[in-house]
Amino acid sequence: MTKKGKVLVAMSGGIDSSVTAILLHEEGYEVIGVTMKTWDYASSGGNRKSTGCCSLDDINDARILAVNYGFHHIIIDIREEFGDYIIDNFVEEYTAGRTPNPCVLCNTHIKWDALLRRADQLGCDFIATGHYANVREENGRYIVSKGKDENKDQSYVLWGLSQEALARTKFPLGKFTKQEIRDMAAARGHKELSKKGESYEICFIPDNDYRGFLKRRVDGLEEKVKGGDFIDLEGNVLGKHEGYPFYTIGQRKGLKIAMGEPMYVLRINPEDNTVVLGVEKDLNKQRMKVRDTNLIKYNQIPEDRDLLTKVRYKDKGTMSQLSVNSEGQIEVEFHAEVKGIAPGQSAVFYEGNDVIGGGFIARS
Repeated sequence: MTKKGKVLVAMSGGIDSSVTAILLHEEGYEVIGVTMKTWDYASSGGNRKSTGCCSLDDINDARILAVNYGFHHIIIDIREEFGDYIIDNFVEEYTAGRTPNPCVLCNTHIKWDALLRRADQLGCDFIATGHYANVREENGRYIVSKGKDENKDQSYVLWGLSQEALARTKFPLGKFTKQEIRDMAAARGHKELSKKGESYEICFIPDNDYRGFLKRRVDGLEEKVKGGDFIDLEGNVLGKHEGYPFYTIGQRKGLKIAMGEPMYVLRINPEDNTVVLGVEKDLNKQRMKVRDTNLIKYNQIPEDRDLLTKVRYKDKGTMSQLSVNSEGQIEVEFHAEVKGIAPGQSAVFYEGNDVIGGGFIARS
């Protein structure tokens, strides 16, 4: 055992997790690399080669790097657990007329749990991932904050982590930019790794066609949901849609309806199989409710100050005031109108660079 301690590093085979393992190894930690096999790409039925983590090539890349640096590497199979929870939730959310956040759920309920369990079995003090974020202890709480690289910051997808998980988590990349990480890999002789691309698709939908995935996953889905109406805000029928799960809030393209001006999806109503359309300004809202919240910086929502709220990963955020209603949900009052608030997506609250907490946007 080194003075620094023993750390289990999640290694996908990509540049970020690889450099994470290298940096911790160089800092003097005893590193064990672990690759989690979450999904069988052949079973997705898509028409593209996998571009996310956990393909055979990625697993081999992670193993080779570990061998070259002299630390252990293991593979754990969490496909059954991943499928039961993440895939089922993904399907349930779309069929409920919401837009799911599978990466947030995977981090909170699958990957961190799997890492911590294996860390305990292997006697590891810490776990580490290649997320561009930071974590620190302050006033007895572990606080997630934004990474240095604004374009790569991933604090948004970490709002669901518990204090117990954060207490043992390291994010070595949080104080670097993506280019600095590429330069580090190249400087250490990993030129191919330094040029490795990134995947922005959902890992179990490598062809990025979630509609096709839903059709393949749910027997008879098209028959169950076809034939519904597009309606306007007054309830007037505008045309026929192809199945409400195949639309998302804010969608403009692919509606196959001509109204003389661009129309957007405003609301999805599974209870009567309708999709509400309107013009762009109708997407703007100043209030929303947030359910299933998790707090990070404080043990209760600060209702006496203005906080930045992000409603999607690439959202720059809007200043807002938060309060807690009688149902325990957080009510958000924005200082300006926000476009395209989608039920099921994550709302994350920030105080400066610090994550206060977050939750899932509820249907209001």
